[in-house]
Amino acid sequence: MLIKLLNLFWVFALLSLLAVGGGTAVLPEMQYRVVHQFHWLTDPQFRDVYGLGQVAPGPNMLMVIVIGYRLAGALGALVVGLAFFVPDCVLTLYANRAWNHFKGSPWRTAAQRGLAPVAIGLMLAGTFAMAKLAITNYFNFAVGLVVFLLLSWRHVNPALLVLGGGVVYLLLRG
Repeated sequence: MLIKLLNLFWVFALLSLLAVGGGTAVLPEMQYRVVHQFHWLTDPQFRDVYGLGQVAPGPNMLMVIVIGYRLAGALGALVVGLAFFVPDCVLTLYANRAWNHFKGSPWRTAAQRGLAPVAIGLMLAGTFAMAKLAITNYFNFAVGLVVFLLLSWRHVNPALLVLGGGVVYLLLRG
């Protein structure tokens, strides 16, 4: 049990420090570690935990606590929660202090412009990784496409689209 808790801590602490641009940026790496390297979850289980994180109130990356809970109970949830959120908070605190110290510096503007595409690319990679897990047939693809088109066309509350997708699924597949 101690070895599993240590592995959970190191995996999620590393992911925390790599989460440039938000938690979605580390989803492909998280999936690789959790599903393929350590075999803690299957792909469908990972997809379901991610889906739960999307519909639950609060930050969507609280899903990591669910992973910790599934693997090692309340202690696992605590270890993963601390490992995923504390290192990033400490790094952000010190990076913010340095960032404010160099206000007006030309390198600050260059770094900001250079990191924007990196963050966008990482978020797209996370979206792609989750799409590969979620789109398992033509029905799922059609629902995803309709949601994408609706969001591109009009500002619709995503929670309503999630609810609508669930209702459509229950009516047509349930």
